[in-house]
Amino acid sequence: MASSQEVTRHLLGGGRGRSPSFWLLVGVLTVLFGAGVVGLIIRLQGGFHERSVWGYYAATVAYLLTITQGAPLVAVALRLTKADWRRPVTRAAELFTVVGVLNFFLFLPLLALVPSAQGRSTVWLQWPWGAPHVWDTLAWALLVLCGLALLYTSVLPDVAAARDGATGFRQRVSAWLASHWQGTERQWRVQRGGLVLLGVFYLMLFVLVHTLFSSDFAMSIVPGWKDAIFPPFHALSGLQSAVAVTVVAMYLWRRAEGQPYLGRDQFWALSKVLFALSLLWFYFWFAQFLTMWYGRLPIEQTLLQLLMVGPYRVPFVLAFSLNFLVPFFILLWNPARKSILGPTLAATSILVGTLFDRIRIYVSAYSVEESAAHILEQVPATRLPDGVDILMVVGLVAGAVLFYVLAARLIPPIAIWEVKEGLYLRVERLFLRKGVSVVGKPE
Repeated sequence: MASSQEVTRHLLGGGRGRSPSFWLLVGVLTVLFGAGVVGLIIRLQGGFHERSVWGYYAATVAYLLTITQGAPLVAVALRLTKADWRRPVTRAAELFTVVGVLNFFLFLPLLALVPSAQGRSTVWLQWPWGAPHVWDTLAWALLVLCGLALLYTSVLPDVAAARDGATGFRQRVSAWLASHWQGTERQWRVQRGGLVLLGVFYLMLFVLVHTLFSSDFAMSIVPGWKDAIFPPFHALSGLQSAVAVTVVAMYLWRRAEGQPYLGRDQFWALSKVLFALSLLWFYFWFAQFLTMWYGRLPIEQTLLQLLMVGPYRVPFVLAFSLNFLVPFFILLWNPARKSILGPTLAATSILVGTLFDRIRIYVSAYSVEESAAHILEQVPATRLPDGVDILMVVGLVAGAVLFYVLAARLIPPIAIWEVKEGLYLRVERLFLRKGVSVVGKPE
């Protein structure tokens, strides 16, 4: 078993940013991100008078919100449940809060595409002033700020360790960020209490942002679309994608740095959560589908055509297969669920499926022409992506990966203080002639 000093030295050193392959990856991601920004500039030059051309951009923003800004909740939930196996996992999830800064600025152009809530059927009921623009922006900004505060509170002990053990630029930045941290008992109590409090606020803001975004930027722009199940489905999809992106990040860190801390136990435990969330994905979708199918109102039949069985049935079938069927049959098999590769394949399938799910929701909604009608009368034809759309989708997703990789260059992707805490609580004992680990539960 490694000592506390060895853990600190290994996790602070690592190989992040020192190998040529790292800088090659950064270069490729930077080029792709630049191409995405160019695509966005081209789209901005065309103005906002035609909403349908912004469908794939809206789908990309919704996709990044779904897969990245729910990831910190994985760390929050595992800390609240006091799962001992969580220790190497939490930081990989928390680092996605940095991507929220990018997501917030990408969200802003969409505000020009949504009219005021006055005189329209929305969740705001024509109240308060500035809805939805002011309040959606405020909710999104609070989510980003709360996420950054959560990350800072979590990394503070590790930054202090870098302050005392690193050199050069990293040491100077760490000394500035953690100048007040001395590791006293009172500071540790405040840090743990802050993680719980910020985690609870982050969960509430996450659900709020998903509810507002899915309602104001999808449902409200399709005449007659009223669905109380869709916002919870949108948020639940965010939780499923959060676990999936965390599993993929764990796998990549394990392959890139050969981390001995990310073993089968972590993948096996998260695979159970992923399996449960995949079943919930089907449950929420089926409840939504069943309501429309048996309601048989003209608008409900039209919405089924628009979202599932009409011009966007291919993205729907892909989303249904990749978000439910593929992970279900992979994780149903015990050997796959208990492996490292099985949960990773299921998680990758979910991330791809979520992209198609957001395309079928937002591209179809933005294809609907603006009108004064209260019911959608005609289902628009399929809108395939053009070159600018492809640039934006690929480039902005690459930008999110770039933000995450650069954040991991400065911050250890595995929480040093949590791993060391686990060492202090673990001891090897002999039980029936076999060595076993005994884990203490002081909390």
